Amino acid sequence: MTYRGKVKNGVVVLDDPSALPEGAEVSVRPVKGNRRSANRGRRRSLYERFKPFIGIAKGLPPDLARNHDHYLHGRPKQ
Repeated sequence: MTYRGKVKNGVVVLDDPSALPEGAEVSVRPVKGNRRSANRGRRRSLYERFKPFIGIAKGLPPDLARNHDHYLHGRPKQ
C-alpha cells in the first residue's frame, strides 16, 4: 500500500494522518521528478564557492603559487 504526503520543515507529513497508527515504522521513497527548481540540485563550481574570498589576502609572497609546498611543508623552493 502507498501513502502520500509532503516534507514540511524536515518532517514527512501524510495527506491522511489517520492512515497509519502512531509509532508505525515506515520506509520513505521520494517521488522522481518532484524538484521545485531545476537549479536547486546543481553543484556550484569551485570558482563560485570561493568567489567572495578571491583577492582579499594581503602580504603573501609573490611566488606562493609556485612554492606553496615550501611555505606549507618546508620543502625546497622550485
